[in-house]
Amino acid sequence: MNAARKSTIAVVDDDVRVLESIENLLESAGHSVRLFSSPQSLLEHDVLRKIDCLIADIGMPVVDGFELRRRARNVRPDLPVIFITARHEATDQRRAAAEGHHGFFRKPFDASALLAAVALAVLASSQGE
Repeated sequence: MNAARKSTIAVVDDDVRVLESIENLLESAGHSVRLFSSPQSLLEHDVLRKIDCLIADIGMPVVDGFELRRRARNVRPDLPVIFITARHEATDQRRAAAEGHHGFFRKPFDASALLAAVALAVLASSQGE
């Protein structure tokens, strides 16, 4: 990734308050942010090739975060994905770990920890990992 170019982070969550909060956090850290209220809207906008990291809520109706990750990886196998969730099911964290991710955060999450995970994910994306 070119150092002069802002990294672009896509955030998918069906809670507008979460989207706005994460947008403010990421923009304050110098990232460009694209917000989507559903996985379908992200997929319809065909932005997967233009983003450096995807932050996806696990507990969304119709297409959950795991399915979104699967579909995104079909287009961009190397795309870093960070999961967020309000659910407190241990199976979610185990499934996320088994399928691979660049972060797993339960809401409410620590802002600095999320920013650190995004920074590592963007670095991995720029190196083609």
